[in-house]
Amino acid sequence: MAEYVQRIKDECEADGRPFPLHKWVHHGLSSQAMLFNLLGPLVVQNDLTPLAAVFAQQGLAWPAGAVRAAFEYEDRTVFNEDVGQPTSIDLVLEDAAGPRVFVESKLVEREFGACSVFLGGDCDGRNPAADPSQCYLHHIGRRYWPVLRAHGFLQGRMATDATCLLANHYQFFREVGLALQKEGVFVLLSDERSPTFWCDGPHGPRGLMTVLLDLVPEALRDRVGRITVQQVVNAIRATGRHPWIGEFESRYALPDALGVEEERTCP
Repeated sequence: MAEYVQRIKDECEADGRPFPLHKWVHHGLSSQAMLFNLLGPLVVQNDLTPLAAVFAQQGLAWPAGAVRAAFEYEDRTVFNEDVGQPTSIDLVLEDAAGPRVFVESKLVEREFGACSVFLGGDCDGRNPAADPSQCYLHHIGRRYWPVLRAHGFLQGRMATDATCLLANHYQFFREVGLALQKEGVFVLLSDERSPTFWCDGPHGPRGLMTVLLDLVPEALRDRVGRITVQQVVNAIRATGRHPWIGEFESRYALPDALGVEEERTCP
């Protein structure tokens, strides 16, 4: 798998295209490394049927016909990201018509990435939905707010909250906006042992995805979904074609991956 990643990186750089490896990709808890280890062998062996099975179980759209998977997708034109690091998504699934499914991987992260302008203290965090010119990124030509408006996001809380909801959830809205602009779907892949993005509790589902899904226009919620690492591991093992999955389970402490799925319980 390391050879595959290096080859794709070299090919991208030869074509003048970036292939951004995360700063901590060498770390055992890197979400990018986990994604390479989990789905990389399926991509290399051109066997995406386990992933397709998980999508079917979750009622998520799967591309038609022959499907190709590629790591680290970006398109600077969507948001007019002419300089700097553009919106990048960990994995894209394409068919003959183009990119269809955009997958973001999270392992131990406790958030979707926040806005660096806000974190840097150069934004007071007020909501610019009614007047995007108050947003520095809009001022320099980024099209985040026009794209969200075009898809109906700037209604309800996103329009009325005093604070900007992109300040702390910037990555989520950029990636969902990119997927929607490409007429695709956005899917979060996360570890079910983490309560950050999704968990069940006595008062119903909790976690960031439940909060953020409430901000997605109802007509678009079937184009935003989630799957778990454990679901994918189970589907891979069930094929009987990938003996390496045992090593993955051991490396990521998943000895009970074939047991009854139990999501992390919230307080």
